[in-house]
Amino acid sequence: MSEQLAFEKRINGDYCLSGELDRDTVPPFWSRRAEWLPSDSHVVLDLSLVKRVDSAGMAMLLHLQQQLNVNQQTLILSNTPSQLKVLLQLSNVESLFTDDTSSVRGE
Repeated sequence: MSEQLAFEKRINGDYCLSGELDRDTVPPFWSRRAEWLPSDSHVVLDLSLVKRVDSAGMAMLLHLQQQLNVNQQTLILSNTPSQLKVLLQLSNVESLFTDDTSSVRGE
């Protein structure tokens, strides 16, 4: 069983996603996006507590990026897991994300 996704705003203003970002957790989490979707113009999303990512998780992040772009918001991924970086590269979509490269883990 996958560990449920959690989304929280930290004291420093960044957001943190934790749990497993996979085909089991993404659909219910995304259906509740009105509850957690940030309204900040500049969103830094820390992924250091994400334990597992699959293609469904990558797709959710792509949809999040698209939703924020429509709202004229910027998304920066921080502490990107190497598993996600590989998925993004294999899908040839890594250029769609702004990445805090000083915080990439697992490389």
